[in-house]
Amino acid sequence: MSRVKTLDIKRIINTELEDLSAFIQTASVQVDTIATLGLLGAPLLKEIERWLAAHYVALYERQDAKVTMGDSSHTYGGKTGAGLSYTRFGQQALLLDTTGTLSNGGLRRASMSYLGGVADDGEMEV
Repeated sequence: MSRVKTLDIKRIINTELEDLSAFIQTASVQVDTIATLGLLGAPLLKEIERWLAAHYVALYERQDAKVTMGDSSHTYGGKTGAGLSYTRFGQQALLLDTTGTLSNGGLRRASMSYLGGVADDGEMEV
């Protein structure tokens, strides 16, 4: 179940779209993955979902980075990259997700440990 509503998203992104439910649903599914870790509280999960949904709106509508009116112009935003780093909204979601789940695509880092030793001949002992 989503944590945010269309009005929550419209508070941080300028959009003419009336129905943002598809973007909210996508963000909600991703945040549900983070929630299963049990490391973040509901208010932070809601904020992550809000910024993620705005990211997907921005991808769909392609937000202007430069606005020109008459002889003057203004450039918005900052440095962008790939994935969630492509928009300032995705960048904010990455910052809010202190679990690192969004930054690694939902994958957990694998680890392996070895409890044996090394024999005199260089072979591993089990």
